Amino acid sequence: MKQNFDHQSETRKAILMAIKQTGSETIASLAAKLKISGEGVRLSLMQLERDGLIERQIKRSSPGGGRPAIKVYLTSKGETLFPKQYDALTIEIIDTVTHQLGKDALKKILIMMAETRVREWEGKLSGLSLAERVSSLKDLYGTDDPFMDVEYAGETIRLIERNCPFYDVALERPVLCNVTLSTLTRLLGFRVVREKSFQNGDGCCVFRVKTDEPVDRNLDPFLVEEENI
Repeated sequence: MKQNFDHQSETRKAILMAIKQTGSETIASLAAKLKISGEGVRLSLMQLERDGLIERQIKRSSPGGGRPAIKVYLTSKGETLFPKQYDALTIEIIDTVTHQLGKDALKKILIMMAETRVREWEGKLSGLSLAERVSSLKDLYGTDDPFMDVEYAGETIRLIERNCPFYDVALERPVLCNVTLSTLTRLLGFRVVREKSFQNGDGCCVFRVKTDEPVDRNLDPFLVEEENI
């Protein structure tokens, strides 16, 4: 589960903040800055290292100069605890492409994104029945995704997505959702439509597989909700 800075203990927050501000710290410097014992710092650092948030590196001293210093740094995982503007940047890129190059250029980019996902998945789904393909695609966003379910009601098949990994961007620019719609349609061989969506306040996205509408995956490179393009 992704960790959050606000959920850290006060000591861990202080250590992480100190490392973030300076780039690296030693046990001695942290103890002095935070006014806690060296042993207390070591214990917190062990826990942070175990959680993959920091790493230790030995910095060799100059020739003839004493013991090498052990410094701690934030890992990539540790960096994610601090605020980032990825969503705003993604929205800006979408808008810039649309305004500068036009909707057709944006559509080409989205098609390429869908194609990448289709290539990634089509080998995994080869030879599977429709039901088996739908079940496998529960992991479209991540392995063992606990927030994606399959619902069967007679001939009707629905994929229910309760946690959109692109939630903030998709709310602002629902055109991005066409990538998922197109990917599912291409991989399942039947048209997929959204019956519910986060954008409409439904609290989830529900994708219905229209088993009475087979598609030629080679002739339908991209399928869209017209209001979202």
